[in-house]
Amino acid sequence: MAPSDGGAPLLQVHAVRRCYGTRVALDQVSFELWPGEILAVVGESGSGKSTLLNVLAGLQAPDGGAVRFNLRDGGPHDIYSLTEGQRRALTRTDWGLVHQNATDGLRMNVSAGANVIERPMALGERHYGRLRRLALEWLERVEIDPSRIDDTPVTFSGGMRQRLQIARNLVTLPRLVFLDEPTSGLDVSVQAKLLDLLRRLTRQLGLAAVLVTHDLAVARLLADRTMVMQRGRVVEAGLTDQLLDDPAHPYTQLLVASVLPP
Repeated sequence: MAPSDGGAPLLQVHAVRRCYGTRVALDQVSFELWPGEILAVVGESGSGKSTLLNVLAGLQAPDGGAVRFNLRDGGPHDIYSLTEGQRRALTRTDWGLVHQNATDGLRMNVSAGANVIERPMALGERHYGRLRRLALEWLERVEIDPSRIDDTPVTFSGGMRQRLQIARNLVTLPRLVFLDEPTSGLDVSVQAKLLDLLRRLTRQLGLAAVLVTHDLAVARLLADRTMVMQRGRVVEAGLTDQLLDDPAHPYTQLLVASVLPP
């Protein structure tokens, strides 16, 4: 989804490599992500997609290559050349990370409202009335009853916890969100509602996102482009519908056939 005005990519990944001992988890991975674009990264377990997400999100440094993010006030910068404080600031403002397991992305024993307002408070907001209004607004936006504002996530269902995690991440209006199997483990009906919510919010807010998923149906619903990984390498990439309807690489053909048999 490159803009027609010649603007810069939001994220540039060049020849990223990551090894665990002798095992190569990422092998020369390169791509660009544009503002407002959603990229799905698909592949079987062990393909490297989760390692890639960790590298992109600043959680694991690559052994080679570069990950450049287009800062609001400084243009493209390699995120691993930033100080720890600068990367931490990015995670509170321009980045969000929605974990597969919501308990990894929430403070389970504080209220739903406190979870939502943690990022604004970290940025200096202290006015109680504004913070509470913001929490109520975002609970409504993710379709959680605002009356649950003082309840803890421990009392929430799995689907509600994921909704709360989404609100917690989007409250500061980031430009880039990392989605790690956000609907995995949920009932089918809950998955469908959560995917509808994600699709609506990403479009409304103009978010860019990197979506890691093993579910090709999720990729088709949410992603503009899809990138297929096998053994740490990108074997195919393209527009999602085109790639899934007419896969060129034998591995992609196998993935599609396993879900959509002839």
